[in-house]
Amino acid sequence: MANVRIVTDSTSDIPESVRKQYGIEMVPLKVHFGAETFYDAVTIQPDQFYDKLTSSATLPTTSQPSPADFLDVYKKLGTDPETEIISIHLSSALSGTYQSAVLAKSILDSNTNVSVVDSKSASYGIGLLVVEAAKAAKEGKSRDEILAQLEKLRQETRIYFLVGTLDYLQKGGRIGKAAALFGSLLNIKPILTIDTEGEVSSVDKVRGSKKAMGRIIEMLKADFGDRKLHMTVAHAKTKESADEFTELLRANFNIAEWTFTDVGPVIGTHAGPGTVAAFARPAP
Repeated sequence: MANVRIVTDSTSDIPESVRKQYGIEMVPLKVHFGAETFYDAVTIQPDQFYDKLTSSATLPTTSQPSPADFLDVYKKLGTDPETEIISIHLSSALSGTYQSAVLAKSILDSNTNVSVVDSKSASYGIGLLVVEAAKAAKEGKSRDEILAQLEKLRQETRIYFLVGTLDYLQKGGRIGKAAALFGSLLNIKPILTIDTEGEVSSVDKVRGSKKAMGRIIEMLKADFGDRKLHMTVAHAKTKESADEFTELLRANFNIAEWTFTDVGPVIGTHAGPGTVAAFARPAP
């Protein structure tokens, strides 16, 4: 029976303890503050990043891993000829990370079997795919079974998020289809998602954070009705808002499983502090 291993990148925002639990390999993206370079989730963690972001005179930039970075991981895992690799990455509409992984695969010896998956998502939208793939691999499921499961999961998952300001998305060039919202309308909170093409898109806009959270509850009810859900809440240096959001979700849905995580440095560079997000999918 083939041994399936799961690879991702640092934008999946999976806590290190969970990566270790399921044997998930992670290739980091980089964050640059001027001449200083940090490896996302390796040499800089979320708290350090947001502290540095608020005190820095210039906005950080990010860069994707090189094909060589992926090649090193694929070769390490591929020393066992029975190993098959599923490599799941940040939306290709938001980054060249997926393409770097594809190029690495093309360089590999043909004996190493790698499937590169465009998550068409970001943050724990990737993370939940990765964790479920790793669980399935541990259960002994085949590569094809896991890939089919990932496609189903991607279609079932709903993502809604609020940002503190659209400035970071706009300056980083990741605002996608939400570009028309850019401006300074007083206290208007756009409700954003990652659409089926993997781009940032607006689904609604309301006045004030509390009303925006309430509107997300309404949309999730329309999406899932009374079904049991697996729910993840992620935030970027805004724990108070995340706690408030969690209580609203807890009061309105039957949650079979919770996950809480931080929006990491690379995603945080583009979304900015103040971001809070919900990632929901039906429980099995």
